[in-house]
Amino acid sequence: MSQTKHQIAIQGIKGSFHHQVAIDYYGDAIGLEECASFDVLVEHLIEGNVDQAVMAIENSIAGSIIPNYALIDQNNLSIVGEYHLSIDHNFMVSPGQTIMDIQEVHSHPMALLQCKKYFKNYPHIRLVEAEDTADVARKIAAENNKNIGAIASATAAKIYGLDILGNSIQTIKNNVTRFVIVSKNQAAIEKDQINKASMKFILDHQRGSLATVLNVMSDCLLNLTKIQSLPVIETPGKYAFFVDVTFDEYTQFQKAHSILKIMALEFKILGEYQNAKA
Repeated sequence: MSQTKHQIAIQGIKGSFHHQVAIDYYGDAIGLEECASFDVLVEHLIEGNVDQAVMAIENSIAGSIIPNYALIDQNNLSIVGEYHLSIDHNFMVSPGQTIMDIQEVHSHPMALLQCKKYFKNYPHIRLVEAEDTADVARKIAAENNKNIGAIASATAAKIYGLDILGNSIQTIKNNVTRFVIVSKNQAAIEKDQINKASMKFILDHQRGSLATVLNVMSDCLLNLTKIQSLPVIETPGKYAFFVDVTFDEYTQFQKAHSILKIMALEFKILGEYQNAKA
């Protein structure tokens, strides 16, 4: 997706999967703000240091990244787009090293878990948890470490000049992460281009209240693609529902919106954008 130059915040550093999404979504002509955490990413967005940010929201294996739903909601951010990235974990080392030279492999705990089966064939290698996949690759290159390998993206190997000894080594090959593009304000998207929306609502704690809302969505021809509940911290026993829906016509969503905001105790649109099919 080619756009004019943006200043974009990502969680992690160059070579991370967030970086790959930024490249795929915006193109190469972007300014990059590398953030140590999602909290820092949101701070940059709120303070106006960046135009938009890339934020992982769910993974096909690990499920929803629940704290990020709360960050978007609590900071009144808008989802203005989405991107689905196939996650391929690659085993990389310093140039010229063989697998027998490697004593340890460092990576994020989730990456290690997803690639554990691959390393059962190499019992001499110890798996070590690290905070960030791309940062391990960067450190190996910077220190010219001959005994430590990394599990990271192919982009990281290219950026930091590492050799890939194993491509796509994760056990489950169909591993997709959905990322959302978030902004301080709702983007100006033509209504005929909008076919997906993210919403949050809180319902009265009565029998059948959620079923009634789902029926309204169905009657208005909305397709429910995601529903996630989070407890309302201020009110124990009450839950907020985060919902994604797709639709063929924007007027279908408008109709549902007008009904749901009356039915719900609290109703909020988190974003209206174009559906990026996985």
